[in-house]
Amino acid sequence: MRTTDRPTPLRPTPLRPTPWRDAALAVLGFFLPVACLGCGRPDRALCRTCRAALDARPRRVRLVAGVRLDAAFEYEGLVRTLLLELKLRGRVDVARPLGTRFGALVRTALAEASAGTVVLRIPPSRAGARRRGFDPVVLLLARGGVHRTGRLRRVRAGPTGKGPGQKERTATERVAATVGTLRARGVDGRDVVLVDDVVTTGVTMAEGVRAVRVAGGRVVRCVAVASVED
Repeated sequence: MRTTDRPTPLRPTPLRPTPWRDAALAVLGFFLPVACLGCGRPDRALCRTCRAALDARPRRVRLVAGVRLDAAFEYEGLVRTLLLELKLRGRVDVARPLGTRFGALVRTALAEASAGTVVLRIPPSRAGARRRGFDPVVLLLARGGVHRTGRLRRVRAGPTGKGPGQKERTATERVAATVGTLRARGVDGRDVVLVDDVVTTGVTMAEGVRAVRVAGGRVVRCVAVASVED
């Protein structure tokens, strides 16, 4: 199941005039030049027009291992550019535009769940974590007002950049390469919200759901920054 969900419950904050902030950014841009990643305008990572266009993009809803997955955006165009800039080039200045809606979805999931529900992060690859030196999902959640996040444990390496990617594998190969790679702790009898940055085939998120269930927990919602549409 995959649907388009317009973000009416998560209305973006109106873009009000900010003359002092605009002036400060213009001065900063003189010494540290930066251009909008959407249209190339100078002085900020995402201009007001492109920010409004980003806020107008629809959410995505699909099922992963029988659990509802809410994705803040579809992984294409400007969203893909912003995420790649954050993950590959360390552009933390783009975290807030993406994290605002992502964090709101997680907070909504927590509000609808039972007391004591925990947020668990699907762990990034070890190579990516070493290269970046920070966790982009944790940063995005913090920008969206979610500050307490745990992490599933990776007990063996999953699919890597060597060889075919997940989308080039058969369904059987995807599952075989991923199942048993994650382990959950401290979730027995508890509800869990699983979070990740980008969901493509859904196999990795499904492995997270499996790990939580094996450990006695229950995944009540999965949330991602973006979802790839097939």
